[in-house]
Amino acid sequence: MAVRTRTRWPALPVLPDAATDAVVASGLLPELAHAFGGPFHFLLPDAFTANLRALQGTLEAAGVDGFIYYAKKANKAAVFVEQAAAHGAGLDIASVAELREALGHGIRGEHLVVTGPAKNPALLRLAVTHSALIAVDALDELDAVIAIASAGHIRPARVLLRVLPPLQPHSRFGMTDGELTTALERCRQAGEALRTEGFSFHLSGYALQPRADLAARLVELCLKARVMGLEAGRISIGGGLPVSYTDADSWRAFLETQRPAHYHAGKSFDSGDFYPYHSPESGAHALAALLRARPQHAHGKTLAKILTNAGVELLLEPGRALLDRAGATVFTVQGTKDRDGHQLLTVNGTSLSLSEQWFGSEYLPDPLLIPLVPLNPATAPGVFPASVGAATCLESDMLTWRKIAFPQRPRPGDLLLYPNTAGYQMDSNESPFHDLPLPPKVVVDRIDRPRPRWRLDRHFT
Repeated sequence: MAVRTRTRWPALPVLPDAATDAVVASGLLPELAHAFGGPFHFLLPDAFTANLRALQGTLEAAGVDGFIYYAKKANKAAVFVEQAAAHGAGLDIASVAELREALGHGIRGEHLVVTGPAKNPALLRLAVTHSALIAVDALDELDAVIAIASAGHIRPARVLLRVLPPLQPHSRFGMTDGELTTALERCRQAGEALRTEGFSFHLSGYALQPRADLAARLVELCLKARVMGLEAGRISIGGGLPVSYTDADSWRAFLETQRPAHYHAGKSFDSGDFYPYHSPESGAHALAALLRARPQHAHGKTLAKILTNAGVELLLEPGRALLDRAGATVFTVQGTKDRDGHQLLTVNGTSLSLSEQWFGSEYLPDPLLIPLVPLNPATAPGVFPASVGAATCLESDMLTWRKIAFPQRPRPGDLLLYPNTAGYQMDSNESPFHDLPLPPKVVVDRIDRPRPRWRLDRHFT
């Protein structure tokens, strides 16, 4: 059902990505779809490495001593852990299984940072045993770490004290000023059983200035802790470096144009609930802007200058920013229906493999149609709007509520490629619902060849 009208269908094209384009052009994807008989993800480890090197280079260019931990929760794949180990990064983990995976794929214990609230006692014991850095979230957790470290372990426990952000006083992460005062005294009393290496915070959102302001406050806390005889030479500012999926004009046009009529069943979304798919500063550029920022009450000094003057190391825990353009997700169209002037596609998977619905939102970058039969150049151009539903019995299980304006009519057997899904989308919400198998992860490299090389990811579980 073609729609040849002047209707302006909102679109969100992704930024150019030569590596994904090369995989599509190679013809590999239809063969993988046939081999696996279901949806799959493909991973591009070279993109991860390039993002990591860009962040490391930004720290070096600013003269800031720093270390990057890959936030493993953003993607379970082993290949990204392997890349982190090979290129001088650590891992941000929050479970025994993640710790096991990290060690098994080459991350040294001292290059782990353990985050998350109310950590499992087994996780704390392993963290102390392997000299991992522990972001302590509460006083009782600090007491547990001190008890473990005082029970005869060869090495002292390494801790950061997590601070409750003043601008987010209802956050469930971090300690109040009063609790921090108590924690510092307990750290001092613990003596050689504990190494208090500094402070950390978890801050929601992607604004850079609040991060700079809070980072400067943590530097001040380090200086005060040193007066007490504590080491206090590192601060962790967590993740939160934004990723740009599209250009500024496309993002602005999308927000101005989209309305319920552009979605199946008149579905509506509050634009404030969408991830900011464009950011003027993203990835390594966002880190550079953060280091240039001038925190409040810092007498005009940049964050970089504050860090270097105090001799404080900056720790970062990015996930999405390291996974920018590091993978995509492919579904096969199983069936089609015509509904009220648009198609309703059903693919061979579920929205649980596009986890933005976890936030009551929608993954907005336009999927790419890879047809079984390419469009005939002589065919008159048309617009074929279609929404994308899942192969489940749930009315709400939609991969894409929005009516995507495809250049030709999607048919059963065609592929839909959702771009740039490595950051959180692939497996944050995965489930073998209906006993459907979880989509496998395929590592693709040597894309400079006419035929890219691929293998299954080595994730243990």
